[in-house]
Amino acid sequence: MDIIAKLTQEFTLAKWQVENTVELIDADNTIPFIARYRKEQTGEIDDQKLRELSERLEYLRNLEDRKQQVRATLTEQGNLTDELSAALTAAVTLTEVEDIYRPFRPKRRTRATIAMEKGLGPLAELIYAQEISDLSIAAEYIDPEKGVETEADALAGASDIIAEKISDDPTCRTMARTMTQNNGIIETSASKKVAESAEDSKAAIYEMYFDFTEPIKKTAGHRILAINRGENEGWLKVNINAPEESILTGLKGLFIKPNEATLPLMETALADSYKRLTAPAVEREIRGILTEQAEEGAIKVFAENLRQLLMQPPVKDHVVLAIDPGFRTGCKLAVVDETGKVLETGVIFPTTTKDTTPSKKTLAQMIDRHKVSILAVGNGTASRETELVVVELLKETGSKAQYIIVNEAGASVYSASKLGAEEFPDFDVALRSAVSIGRRLQDPLAELVKIDPKSIGVGQYQHDMNQKRLSTTLSGVVEACVNKVGVDLNTASPSLLSYVAGVSPAIAKNILAFREEHGKFKSRAQLLKVAKLGPKAFEQCAGFLRIPDAENPMDNTGVHPESYEIAKNYLQIAAEPPKAATPSKSLKDLAAATNQKPDYAAIAKRLEVGLPTLRDIVMELEKPGRDPRDELPPVLLRSDVLAMEDLTEGMVLTGTVRNVIDFGVFVDIGVHQDGLVHISQIRDRFIKHPLEAVQLGDVVNVKVLGVDLKKKRISLSMKDVKQ
Repeated sequence: MDIIAKLTQEFTLAKWQVENTVELIDADNTIPFIARYRKEQTGEIDDQKLRELSERLEYLRNLEDRKQQVRATLTEQGNLTDELSAALTAAVTLTEVEDIYRPFRPKRRTRATIAMEKGLGPLAELIYAQEISDLSIAAEYIDPEKGVETEADALAGASDIIAEKISDDPTCRTMARTMTQNNGIIETSASKKVAESAEDSKAAIYEMYFDFTEPIKKTAGHRILAINRGENEGWLKVNINAPEESILTGLKGLFIKPNEATLPLMETALADSYKRLTAPAVEREIRGILTEQAEEGAIKVFAENLRQLLMQPPVKDHVVLAIDPGFRTGCKLAVVDETGKVLETGVIFPTTTKDTTPSKKTLAQMIDRHKVSILAVGNGTASRETELVVVELLKETGSKAQYIIVNEAGASVYSASKLGAEEFPDFDVALRSAVSIGRRLQDPLAELVKIDPKSIGVGQYQHDMNQKRLSTTLSGVVEACVNKVGVDLNTASPSLLSYVAGVSPAIAKNILAFREEHGKFKSRAQLLKVAKLGPKAFEQCAGFLRIPDAENPMDNTGVHPESYEIAKNYLQIAAEPPKAATPSKSLKDLAAATNQKPDYAAIAKRLEVGLPTLRDIVMELEKPGRDPRDELPPVLLRSDVLAMEDLTEGMVLTGTVRNVIDFGVFVDIGVHQDGLVHISQIRDRFIKHPLEAVQLGDVVNVKVLGVDLKKKRISLSMKDVKQ
């Protein structure tokens, strides 16, 4: 396989783009570095496409390796023919390669191998060729010592061999698989466990699948994952109903010749082959394919949600009072200043007594003492009750402070982690959680990188899928976000640093150790003095690390050190004084005289640099230390609260998108329970997925369609509501 040609075709790129990209990947360059600083070589392929190309490159190389392994094995066995060699060369998936190899794979002892041991292989070959005129030839293979007592025994053994031969044929598997995928039905029903556990509320989650049928090709990924979970938990029985009659008809056309003598035995062997061997295997394969496709879809949604969450605009320059709600153990408090430093902690008990005055007094004193402007309330247990106390306090005191409900998913994971203990060894677990809630409002990216992405709570069925694949994808998302924003070299935690391109967890710790021993970094060049951070790692990471008060102002930009000289030369060109509108040596002259923007293409040529790199340099010089998140809409702060009981049909509210899933979006409308906007209620036009219309963090207007207090469900619509 010409892998370069294959990638060029699949990704609709020029051959030179793929060749250069593969060369960069093979030279151990990171995806963020390639995307940001090697745009000329790649033709400005973005980081997401680069990751997809890198993954596909790995798959195709593994495919080629597997082909070579199979070819070598077949050669060693003496089974490699020109036909098999051509089939291996033409195979484009690992499944095809395994189908080709299946007949020659070492097998466990089967009915067919037992029949072969009895010497019935030659008889099976004669019958399979379907050129004999009489099955009485089976009498020649009677051998009581081997357990072949009669002609019927010989024919039965031969039939077993033929059945396995047909099942092992790649064309048989391909036909059965394709026809089942195109015309099969997935059926689910309630298991015995449901009847035995009639009162178990967990079973109700899968109620719609107690009598469910749907064409395989129409089954949505989220339903596949729900069915898998219901089956794994013992609530559902699942079956793939294949178009058996059509498949058998098709297989007869492939394997059976019009020979009256062999026709009955061949039909029997073929039916046995399909029902006993092929159908169960194909069902497993299709279940696996459906699950893999569903997981890929869910992982993509999870990844996009995570990206949007991590890129939420930070709430800068605010002192935050974070509250981790609770009942029995009280609400843990943490005041965090503008830099994330913890100023004060405390505990109040507003939810365990009717008299909330002492709790309000403590909160008021903290607000006054530290000039708190925002209260961040976690959305966990007792959040609703705590929120009411906060709103009452703000009204009673006339405070200008506002509050926001913060998704605390993963905060408890961080607070109980080794990292949480290292950061706050003197705090108990709940206090660490309060600090995390406050900090994730101030800088979502810097705080959330401390938590396993799977625990952040913006996916669906994340615990039911391939954990290695999920972790790899989510780590890639975090890495992309961290490098897009950039990292302050003198304040970043090891967790944040470890996501910077070229910086391993070990190097991140070494950077911290260097910082503690020598004080703040004054220049990027000092990174080369950090243990284990060599020239290659420096090349990869330097452009993504910022030093706000550096001796060289460019150290606080996204300009890579390799381009500092180019940037200086550009600044000199930009500073050249305007002259008359005559043929000028100064490019800025010409721009000023003709009242046009600088001719960046000409400047790039003059500086002998690629145009994409020059544009990036100019953008960084115009806004040094810029944060791309600042360009996004701010978070929605609140000063009042509603209860589910206050909601009425037709009410229009403003809310924040908290999670995007395949069948809709969940919106926080300030009543503690998020409402669901079904995909059919997002736009007037048809959309395939909610991500086509909304993103996590969007502030949207919604209309209440219905409220189910018993089930705690709120149905919302974004249709006919002015956004």
